[in-house]
Amino acid sequence: MTSSEDRGTAAQTTADGGPAAPGPFVLVGTDGSPSALGAVETAALEAARHGVRLVVVHAFIWPLFRVDLEPSVYGPTESGLRRQAGIVLDTAVARARAVAPGTAVSGELITGEPLAVLATRSEGATLVVVGSRGTGGFGGLVLGSVAVHLAAHAHCPVLVVRGRDEPSGPVLLAVDGSPDSDAAVDLAFVEARARETGLVAVHAWAPRVGFGDMTPHFFNPEQVRAEAREVLDGTLARAADRHPGFEAEARLLLGKPRQVLLEESAGAQLLVMGARGRGGFTGLLLGSVSQALLHHAHCPVAIVRNSSG
Repeated sequence: MTSSEDRGTAAQTTADGGPAAPGPFVLVGTDGSPSALGAVETAALEAARHGVRLVVVHAFIWPLFRVDLEPSVYGPTESGLRRQAGIVLDTAVARARAVAPGTAVSGELITGEPLAVLATRSEGATLVVVGSRGTGGFGGLVLGSVAVHLAAHAHCPVLVVRGRDEPSGPVLLAVDGSPDSDAAVDLAFVEARARETGLVAVHAWAPRVGFGDMTPHFFNPEQVRAEAREVLDGTLARAADRHPGFEAEARLLLGKPRQVLLEESAGAQLLVMGARGRGGFTGLLLGSVSQALLHHAHCPVAIVRNSSG
């Protein structure tokens, strides 16, 4: 293997073979699938944009099954499981260096199950990037279990690479006034500035429904709309204090959040949203809207959880 390390401890190396410096990093998982290699490219670009190093991880699960990891005496030398894992990792590291040649890249071969490995290794990362599907996905599934698990359990924001091959347009921020939504605001501003593109903040609202034709007696649609406008404007006003000189376009749109955000994602290069909105059940780490967008958005989706929640 090149700069990759079989990790029981956290050995890391940079592109020139020297020890990796401590500090912020982008983490990306790879399993050799086309989706994972696409995630590696995206992660390399993210690391380059933000001037941080990139750590590429391949979870090597086979030692847990106590199987022979070395090549058979009757087969080619590259046929062993350990060697194949090294090839997967080295291919990903090489792809990252080709995409972002000025960025420090390290590779880690970590024994463990992919879900647990990436969730644990995400501690200390600024962002973890994964593909929407891996080599273990069934043909009918549009999102892999690793992506869903990380969005709910990682120690940092999670970027799931999906949708159009080369998404363009502004960064799209989903606003709903929840703690997770508020936590997503800063990432959206930082990403829009780093990508040198615009930022569109969207808050979807719909008239509340009462009993039968008695709805107007219970809920005033104009009042509901005014409350939604207050949430959107208040969110952006607070963000302006933290990100002076960068303005976001505010869009208050009539409709259910899931459908509104799906439609808006068709013209965006990245959707940033909280893991769980105001309507979610307390025990759920991912809300129904975020899960729907992870499965169906037309562009990559970054999921952010409120670390204090």
